[in-house]
Amino acid sequence: MTLISGSLCSCGQQNFKTVDANEFENAISSDSVQLLDVRTAEEYNEAHIAADSVINIDKLQPDFITKARQILNKDKTVAVYCRSGRRSADAAKLLSEDGYKVIDLDGGIIEWEKRGKKTCK
Repeated sequence: MTLISGSLCSCGQQNFKTVDANEFENAISSDSVQLLDVRTAEEYNEAHIAADSVINIDKLQPDFITKARQILNKDKTVAVYCRSGRRSADAAKLLSEDGYKVIDLDGGIIEWEKRGKKTCK
């Protein structure tokens, strides 16, 4: 029983906030937030969230955190998304462990589009 409750506790702990599409949209409208798409370049080029500035760093690449450190500003919140939410949650965990303040889009771009939010190519 201790093993089960111990694993449940560790799963529930995260150092980032997962938000719905409306809250994510409000957050990325701020100049103090960096929008990060962690999908592949091919996925990004198909469609991405319409914003003034979107950074694309592929979470599946082994140098993800190295690139993030080179590009992202730790003084600004990172708003991260992917296709469905799985890669962005992994990226959010890595980034928050590295000292970034992170918010994650629940359901990814799929949920974003489902809610009628704007994307571009």
